[in-house]
Amino acid sequence: MEKRNDVTPYTGGPHSITIDARRRVKIAGVIDIESFHEEETTLLTEEGVLTIWGKNMKLGKLDPDNGQVLLDGEILSLEYEQAPAPRFRLFGRK
Repeated sequence: MEKRNDVTPYTGGPHSITIDARRRVKIAGVIDIESFHEEETTLLTEEGVLTIWGKNMKLGKLDPDNGQVLLDGEILSLEYEQAPAPRFRLFGRK
C-alpha cells in the first residue's frame, strides 16, 4: 500500500472478520495487502497472515486509514498462517 503524507497512518486496532452469505467478507485490523488475485488474497492482519480463497473475488472497498478491507465474490475458505516457532541456537543467536 502506498503511504499518503496527508493522512495519519493506520497504527493498529482490533481484528475482526464478518462474512455475509459467503458473498462478501469484511476484515478489520488489516495492516497490509500482501497479494490480491481473483482466487486468492493474502493479508497481513493484527493476528497474523490471513489467506482467503474464493472465486471471482473483487476488492469492494479498501480503507487503509482504518485498516479495513471488503472483498466481494464467492468466499470458499479463510486460513491463518501458523506463526513459526522461534529458533534458538547455541549461544542464544537466532
